[in-house]
Amino acid sequence: MIRRLLRFVPPGTVGVGIGLAVVGLASYVHLAVAGHNLDAADYSSLSVLWSVVFTLGIGVFFPVEQEVARLVAARRTRDLPPGPVLARGAAVAAAVLGLLLVLTVGGADFLTDRLFDGDPAMVPALGGALAALAVAHTSRGVLSGLRRFGWYGTQLGLDGGLRIGLVAALAVAGVDSPVAYALVLVAAPLAAVALTVAPVARTAGGGPTVPWPPLLRGLALLTVSSLLAQVVVNVGVINVRLLDPAEVATAGALLSALVLVRIPLFVFGSMQAALLPGLSTAAATGDEPAFRALLRRSLAVVTALGALGGTLAALFGPALVRALFDTSDVLGHGDFAWLSVATLAYLWAMVLGQALLARDRHRAQALAWTIGVAALVLATLPPLPVALRVELGYTVGSVVAAAVMITLLRRRRATPPAPPVAAPMPATTSGGTP
Repeated sequence: MIRRLLRFVPPGTVGVGIGLAVVGLASYVHLAVAGHNLDAADYSSLSVLWSVVFTLGIGVFFPVEQEVARLVAARRTRDLPPGPVLARGAAVAAAVLGLLLVLTVGGADFLTDRLFDGDPAMVPALGGALAALAVAHTSRGVLSGLRRFGWYGTQLGLDGGLRIGLVAALAVAGVDSPVAYALVLVAAPLAAVALTVAPVARTAGGGPTVPWPPLLRGLALLTVSSLLAQVVVNVGVINVRLLDPAEVATAGALLSALVLVRIPLFVFGSMQAALLPGLSTAAATGDEPAFRALLRRSLAVVTALGALGGTLAALFGPALVRALFDTSDVLGHGDFAWLSVATLAYLWAMVLGQALLARDRHRAQALAWTIGVAALVLATLPPLPVALRVELGYTVGSVVAAAVMITLLRRRRATPPAPPVAAPMPATTSGGTP
């Protein structure tokens, strides 16, 4: 089944998969080492920063990567250099980053008091990590559009390898500062970009200026969908600190648990590069049987992944998070069961969202995630134990988003969408916690 999906994968995507695996491993090592060297309060602060970075960072900068890749691929078919697209993409990323940094500075007191346990140094670390993601995703957009998937995977691999090396050095040196572990999220991706910037610089060139509309068209809706999807999957750790700031042990344990239960998302990331091109081709040609067959096979794959991973997590999760991350014994088998069900539903929503995009229904995908986030908020309101509230929020938000997407997919358009000009690109979450 997976082999059939992989026939859509362009040459070099195997290298990207290897890079993704290294980034995923780096995330486990990073959090495991930090969990063993930081106390509960400091690990909780790092967990919240991690969640904020990969909710906002992936949510707003990955769509920039997608649009840059799409436009670079379109210019490549006309033998035009990607320089003007890179300039526009960098400008968009810089503008978004500037807005995020203004909000970060303006909310520094709130972030310090409510999320970072009174440590003001975590705020600039947060800003630096967001800046690193902005640079990384913009450069990856060019590499993807040029089909330099070998270099793309190399950048991912370097990012992950540097994270592992840096946290190992911190552990050997006996460093017990959460800021130091947070700064790894700044140094590693920036160094990886610097080491892989050569192919981007060599091929940048000039050529006709890219008008703003082609870059901005659809970017707003993609950003809304991407950001809301990241909210659903990452906001739980943040919610723990917002709902009960004293629950520092629960926040750290929850992030460690999410890292384990979301292992199937790493596998989905490696097959997503094949999924959208296949669905888009079938939708553009009006081949409804092929579209439905590929969608069914994809849902079957993620269902098997989610069920297997969820069963293992529910059985062994409590013991694993204590052994691997040295977290407090605050989560039980039931907590892991809820998180596993939520992850399975989230996988369904990710596949169904790709199907909506293939039909050129960006607004429908954004609407589904909006309703999902609203359901998450409502599910978090009842006066239940904090861990159960965030688990229910993740579960209900994912289930509702997937259900809305199923409903919207059944409303077929009268005519198929025009074939999109896009580069098949790997969907990654740099942090390794999708």
